[in-house]
Amino acid sequence: MPAKSKAQQKAAGAALSAKRGDTKKSDLKGASRSMADSMSEKQLHELASTDRKGKPEHASKSG
Repeated sequence: MPAKSKAQQKAAGAALSAKRGDTKKSDLKGASRSMADSMSEKQLHELASTDRKGKPEHASKSG
């Protein structure tokens, strides 16, 4: 499941870092905090490792 935007990829990377214990979970905000709670490490890795080329900064709300 590739990330739809750069922002989603960054949030997944932050959540993955917290899940692995590299950063504090209390430092997370917004989407990255909910991702850390609701997604597995494998799912977060798949989102975070998406190629950024051609991705919009933020995904449109309609799609």
